[in-house]
Amino acid sequence: MSVFAGKHILLGVTGSIAAYKAADLASKLTQQAALVDVILTSAGESFVTPLTFQSVTGRRAYTEKDLWGSEAHVLHVGLGRSADMLVIAPCTADTIAKLANGIADNLLTVTALAAQCPLLLAPAMDGGMFDHPATQANLAKLKERGALIVGPAEGHLASGLSGKGRMVEPTEIIGHIRLLFGRSGKLAGKKIVVTAGGTQEPLDPVRVLTNHSSGKQGYALAEAALASGADVALVSAPTALDAPVGARLVCVQSAEQMLNAVLTELADADVLVMAAAAADFRPKNAAKDKMKKRDGIPQIELEAAPDILKTVAGRRSKMKRLKVVAGFAAESRDLLENASEKLKSKHLDLIAANDISATDAGFAVDTNRVTLLFADGTNEALPLMSKSEVAERIIEHISKLLE
Repeated sequence: MSVFAGKHILLGVTGSIAAYKAADLASKLTQQAALVDVILTSAGESFVTPLTFQSVTGRRAYTEKDLWGSEAHVLHVGLGRSADMLVIAPCTADTIAKLANGIADNLLTVTALAAQCPLLLAPAMDGGMFDHPATQANLAKLKERGALIVGPAEGHLASGLSGKGRMVEPTEIIGHIRLLFGRSGKLAGKKIVVTAGGTQEPLDPVRVLTNHSSGKQGYALAEAALASGADVALVSAPTALDAPVGARLVCVQSAEQMLNAVLTELADADVLVMAAAAADFRPKNAAKDKMKKRDGIPQIELEAAPDILKTVAGRRSKMKRLKVVAGFAAESRDLLENASEKLKSKHLDLIAANDISATDAGFAVDTNRVTLLFADGTNEALPLMSKSEVAERIIEHISKLLE
């Protein structure tokens, strides 16, 4: 189950052109099964209408006139006390100043005073305003009280200038919310090493031998582990993906580099999840210079690439903290037979077998259909689901194995 499911998130939207991003944030949080109530300031309402938020959340959006409505004497208290988190994105310099100094002159700021939940602010303003000593002092005061300040980012600003002041993207904000909600999860205090992506074995300085892995399943596993409170080291081959907020990214290219990184990270790890498509073979001798067509078709001799899981299995008895090792079996035939053999030969606690010949599962797509096989001989066939849902189920089983 998503860490956002059933969580009540108050989203404050203040007067910035970045308010359009708040609609996307509200939509994404709702898609994660969060209950999102929006509070628009008068200035925020000038940029985006309440109807926009009501359309993407399915819930009422509150505006300044609600402060003076029939619910005024209890509305802010009810909203503030029922919230699991208050997020203000975008958060202007004016609202930052009000929050820092306890000024409660609108529905959003009076609700913030009544709230007893974590506070996350995503500043958005011109670079000079952000750098101003008054703004910096206000932010420092809010940090001292426990507020989480996310951003701002560098880039083009509404003034036409460039600098630090852009509101960070909704996906980054969601990553920070995930970390806050997950910090007391079942895996709090545990370190999980996750591998992802397809390794690249050099043929020459230009070309590589690789595979179709996108890294999506591995990155989803890292997110799910973070949502359960784990400390995550993400050992990743090259991908087009952004690392989840909170994960420590270790970039590698070849299977040998991945092996060395995994062994280093396992020195103090509790779990290894090997989701990467590490090469089985590599060129025996990579060319020092770019191979040219005029020299004819090259004869490339292959050799076995390092077997990461086999190496870990051979050293596992010396890794006192390592309790669970999980792997993946991406197969195009004899799925369960090959997965079962890998489970036993690599001394795994869990393996996820997926048929890469299916068009709606496996490489590149956002969905997967896997069968989980366990060391005790049991198995669980999962229906087609998103890779995030697959990751949540795997992390759930890992939590149980650790118990």
